[in-house]
Amino acid sequence: MIVVKLGGSLLQADTLPNCLNKVGQNYQGRAVVIVPGGGPFADQVRLAQQQLKFDDYTAHCMALLAMQQMALLFKSQKQDFAIARSVPEIHQLLPQNKPVIWSPAIAELDLAGVPGSWDITSDSLAAWLAGKLNAKELVLVKSAEIDRRLSLQQLAKQGVIDLGFCGLVQDVAFKIRIINQDNF
Repeated sequence: MIVVKLGGSLLQADTLPNCLNKVGQNYQGRAVVIVPGGGPFADQVRLAQQQLKFDDYTAHCMALLAMQQMALLFKSQKQDFAIARSVPEIHQLLPQNKPVIWSPAIAELDLAGVPGSWDITSDSLAAWLAGKLNAKELVLVKSAEIDRRLSLQQLAKQGVIDLGFCGLVQDVAFKIRIINQDNF
């Protein structure tokens, strides 16, 4: 199984439809779960938090709703893909041999103890999900240029991946690839 996180910035870069098509083509017949970034919906949460000064947990929950909105957008672009709201639902849908889009449930992540802060974004949530699903590989597709010589910590310092990602993947068994949309 492969978990593919498609960054929300792919929508702004006008490459999201192409990336969704590549998931369908490149992973045909293989178990694949797509994790959406929050994109412009999460950007609005960041702006609202700056203006209204609400706490990080509330912002985290709102950002999860942003990911759910992106999941619906992905599904609208790829009607033949499935959508799942929990790990058990993903397991139920995978035997259908079509890509599954994860629309993360706040309650499931709360029960798992996933911290509610901006240090944990869709990158870290994709890593968490890959671990829960015993994935063989996690692929983060970004609109940013990726210098393959940089470590995960350096990519986090540059803001390419979130700050919580490095801690979550410290002892994982799955392979991690962070790539630019043009190399997908």
